[in-house]
Amino acid sequence: MRWFGMIVALVVICSLLIAPITLNAASEEQGDAILGKWLTAGGKSLVEIYKCGDGYCGKIVWLREPFDKEGKEKLDVHNTDESKRNRKLLGLQIINGFKHKGDNRWEGGKIYDPEKGKTYKCKARLEGDNLKLRGYIGFSLIGRTTTWRRK
Repeated sequence: MRWFGMIVALVVICSLLIAPITLNAASEEQGDAILGKWLTAGGKSLVEIYKCGDGYCGKIVWLREPFDKEGKEKLDVHNTDESKRNRKLLGLQIINGFKHKGDNRWEGGKIYDPEKGKTYKCKARLEGDNLKLRGYIGFSLIGRTTTWRRK
């Protein structure tokens, strides 16, 4: 009878140790739903979202118009930091720091708008094949939402 109690206790302890691993794997799998290529609003660019560290980042992998009027690759000319204005837009990381928060939501990230040259706090919500991104300053009530479509 004592052995039976010890076996039950061992099973309970093992279950408690394994449960967080299973939950973390499931959470990571759900968080990875954001991975892939996304066509931005207006179809101007394609952004690939990928894992970076313990979060998610995104970079421009295609531009509908990759060259300026002189036929040169488009650069980050609107950046408020003059030292960054020579960066090519193609390959530019514009999203960083997203953390999966469950329920198809990612928060704690930042998004860079190369058309304005500014970086904003950002959160995202996945709705089917659409990714709703909300860029904001301060708190999310003051901001703008854009929708990207999975490619």
